Amino acid sequence: MSGMGEIVHPLFRSIGRGLAHHCPHCGKGALYGRYLKIEPVCGACGHALAAYPADDGPAYLTILLMGHLIIAPALFFPIVWQSPPQISLPIILTVLVVIALTALPRLKGGWVGLMYALQVTRDDAALHTADAAD
Repeated sequence: MSGMGEIVHPLFRSIGRGLAHHCPHCGKGALYGRYLKIEPVCGACGHALAAYPADDGPAYLTILLMGHLIIAPALFFPIVWQSPPQISLPIILTVLVVIALTALPRLKGGWVGLMYALQVTRDDAALHTADAAD
């Protein structure tokens, strides 16, 4: 019998497995079938991975982190805003796209790990939606 406050799924282990693109349950199976497509079921342990919502959270985190950790500090370098835009803009946009496309699957995996650790599933979405107010 599980008691109140007992940790069923360790938070940091689950997030770490997700960040590494592995199943948060077993840590062995692949989390993704394609670039951002979550496998419906883990190939190693059979755990239902599609049950954990990762809708807008990972994209929001990616934008938030890039804006605060990359774009804002870059504005302190005079070369960014003093160079001609036809030279600096393609370079800056290319770097930002590469960083975003690299960070997004990792953050999405970490998000799925977080949802797994907190035991939040798609079935819980009805409890937290504004659609019920209509």
